[in-house]
Amino acid sequence: MNTQDHYWMDQALALARKGQYSTRPNPAVGCVIVRDGVRVGQGWHPKAGQPHAEVFALREAGERAQGATAYVTLEPCSHYGKTPPCADALAAAGVARVVIAMQDPNPQVCGRGSARLLSAGVEVCEGVLANEAAALNQGFIKFMQSQKPFVRLKLASSVDGRTAMASGESIWITGDTARQEVHKLRARHGAIVTGIGTVLADDPSMNVRLADAVKSELGLTEALCHPIRVVLDPNLSMPLNAKMLGLPGRTLLMTSPQTVQTNRSLVDGLLAAGVEVVAVKAQDDLLDLESVLDYLAKEEQVFDVMVESGASVAGAFVEAGLVDELHWFVAPHLMGHRGKPLLVLPQINGMQDRIQLKSESVQQVGEDWHFVFSFEPLAGVNGEV
Repeated sequence: MNTQDHYWMDQALALARKGQYSTRPNPAVGCVIVRDGVRVGQGWHPKAGQPHAEVFALREAGERAQGATAYVTLEPCSHYGKTPPCADALAAAGVARVVIAMQDPNPQVCGRGSARLLSAGVEVCEGVLANEAAALNQGFIKFMQSQKPFVRLKLASSVDGRTAMASGESIWITGDTARQEVHKLRARHGAIVTGIGTVLADDPSMNVRLADAVKSELGLTEALCHPIRVVLDPNLSMPLNAKMLGLPGRTLLMTSPQTVQTNRSLVDGLLAAGVEVVAVKAQDDLLDLESVLDYLAKEEQVFDVMVESGASVAGAFVEAGLVDELHWFVAPHLMGHRGKPLLVLPQINGMQDRIQLKSESVQQVGEDWHFVFSFEPLAGVNGEV
């Protein structure tokens, strides 16, 4: 491992980021092939079902891959899926050395790709810019390790933590630049979750609204532009004329098994309106949030979930220990103590109950600020809403 390894791996990471919005549920991966200090091939994985990054890089390198070093942001695959093993392709091309940012957490690959390369006489170096590589694929990594999705909670408020005036007036708290960042954030996720209270109060679209040039730059196709809209609705209060039901993409309504059984006419009306109704575990008309996330990850292959909801639902996800990352957009104004609060956290009664956050980043977006915090896992708490 040397400074050249860091330099070229950084180039491979930049390539991987090109697929960050388009590869789900696959990880974003980049590859650079270098011979005698010169890049001879490069590639990234653009979309599930298409060739992996290593294949594109090898195609560009051709015979120049012989004796070269390949820099890959994720351990090359070792199994036959929709494409042949990339570890075999690298070895067959005569690559002499493979530098890997991080091991693949997929049990089908984990360590096997490196082993195949070593058995073919290829030198392997692992762990170069591993943290940077992991940050690209948090949802994929978490699902492979725990069968759970990575959950980001998005909040927007004034400096004094208010999301609306007492009258309910809230459009718009943040400016255009911050709202565009929110739409980019939405585009990274397979599903956006909200509560029925937000639907009834605000009639949100819950979609991605970006200029065509921006979507093209991010590699977003029409299909990928529409994360699944998930509404938590224990009592089937969803209006059939809700704005989101007339927009492209899927709307999935989560409710309880008992509600489905006792309200067949309401369910039939929702189905006729294009809503997909899913029953999840519930108790006393409260939906089990962990069951909601399990369904999305295991049945829908959604590894990155964004929660964009009112204070009660957002607080329930936080107190259940189900949020991995908090994205807080703060506008530089004050809305007063009568305004609606950012979060409802009924389990916090004293200083000993505080939830510790770790500051990950902060940046100014237009006139507003975007804070990113991570959460320490909370043990022994189950979420219901």
